[in-house]
Amino acid sequence: MLSPSEAVIFLVFAKRFFEMAKVPLTPQGAAKLEHELKELKQTKRPAIIQAISDARALGDLSENAEYHAAKEEQRLNESRISFLENALADVEIIDPVKIACDSVKFGATCTIIDLEVGERKTYQIVGREEADLACGKIALDSPIARALMGKKKGESFEFLSPRGMREFELVELEYK
Repeated sequence: MLSPSEAVIFLVFAKRFFEMAKVPLTPQGAAKLEHELKELKQTKRPAIIQAISDARALGDLSENAEYHAAKEEQRLNESRISFLENALADVEIIDPVKIACDSVKFGATCTIIDLEVGERKTYQIVGREEADLACGKIALDSPIARALMGKKKGESFEFLSPRGMREFELVELEYK
């Protein structure tokens, strides 16, 4: 058992280790984040600055709703810019096209069948920041992606879904 001081040292080390870990993204995901960052800095930031300037011209700032709304929008915009800059600083771009593998890894596009109901779904395993279930992109650390990791075409696996434990089969696997 660790002493309290050893536990604190361990937690500080663990936090630093996880903060230093690279975040995987596909080239498309990284480009999307870079585009959003550019948009926030070059378009939205100047528009917010102008809105603050216009609101200041209206007079008393203590009762100026437009000013307070613009300042809040500025705070949210700057927070997102900071988040994106940090995320992109820790990114490791992995191109799925360059992966030659017969098992599921980051970037894989997997078609699975729910063996109970016969429902067929296709997902690409991507980084957390580019995950979008509506577009068939699931995060690497999502439960279904973790269940798929290392599976080969034709293999079955179980996954605890909101509807309970389900059995699936990996029917197609490609890196594109």
